[in-house]
Amino acid sequence: MRLACKYRLYPSTSQAEFLNGQLREACSLYNAAKQERDGAWAVCRKSINYYDQANQLKAMRAAGCLTLANFSCCQDVLRRVDKTYKSFYARVRRGDNPGFPRYKSSGRYDSVTFPSYGDGCRLLSSGKLRIQGAGEIKVKLHRAVEGEIKTVTVKREADRWFVVFSVECKASPLPASDRATGIDVGLNSFAVLSDGTEIGNPRHYSKAEARFRRNQRMVARRLNKRSNRRRKAVRLLQRAHAHVANQRKDFQHKLSRSLVNEYGTIAVEDLNVKGLAGGVLAKSVHDAGWSQFIAMLSYKAESAGRVLVKVDPRGTSQTCICGRRVPKVLADCWHDCPACGLSASRDHVSAQIILSRARTEPSGANVEVVISCVS
Repeated sequence: MRLACKYRLYPSTSQAEFLNGQLREACSLYNAAKQERDGAWAVCRKSINYYDQANQLKAMRAAGCLTLANFSCCQDVLRRVDKTYKSFYARVRRGDNPGFPRYKSSGRYDSVTFPSYGDGCRLLSSGKLRIQGAGEIKVKLHRAVEGEIKTVTVKREADRWFVVFSVECKASPLPASDRATGIDVGLNSFAVLSDGTEIGNPRHYSKAEARFRRNQRMVARRLNKRSNRRRKAVRLLQRAHAHVANQRKDFQHKLSRSLVNEYGTIAVEDLNVKGLAGGVLAKSVHDAGWSQFIAMLSYKAESAGRVLVKVDPRGTSQTCICGRRVPKVLADCWHDCPACGLSASRDHVSAQIILSRARTEPSGANVEVVISCVS
């Protein structure tokens, strides 16, 4: 299985300047490749692919038009452009809102990838990361890198630097467990298990909104967009958002790990989170981060040899355990069944319905996706 391991980098001032320059150069190449594609289609209705653009890299580097230190990084930038256009055409074919590919500003182009480990980037036995052109950079290896490193990505978050190793590793199954649970995610409680356990919603973004407002006002007052004072204000705002994102990830990592360690079978709803995030509850849905949580459950379950089942979410909150339909509106938090007399929390009953659907044989009626995670 493929995993990503993220570590903090501590470059010197000169190394950080070099890395920032590499990101700017990669951004310029990205925008130039996009401009070439758009121009070729506008002038002569010709579609340019990745190979057409990659064949020009050697001549560009020889002419001094391209100063990215590593040749493979240049190819990866062009692959990003190609992937962006392929995704655009796929959305057009599906009839979605396509969203034509846009140019990127240097302040928002935050990562460069070495697609082949050892080609310009290598982790040394001393614990430092050697990057072509930058030299050896200190890495905080808070845990060992397990598995075979395939790609290396150097990433900037606010004014901090990180390295992400994409590694190929074997699953590490946990002792077998016959326990099963259904999980109903929500907003009042982050999740309710089928045994009635409620996990509170930490609401990290809501708690930090006052800080965001102060930082945003500070940015708005700096009218000169090229001033150092505005740059510092933007950095404070970026750090505030990064702190909330780290809080959310920490909470979800710990929760998903405890669930995978305890249960052999985990059932969740196959939610259309993107659709839910487009309504009146968008801010709360984004704050909860359900998609990220389910993704964490998926790869942790696969690594541990557990089974994760995604069931059809339709009607889980409108159905009783006895099978009777009990309609509710969004404000109804309690379930009262007129048929069997069951009176319980709406989310608790939904979690039990999710678990019962997961136990149904995969016939296509109830179970949408069954992910077998046994290696």
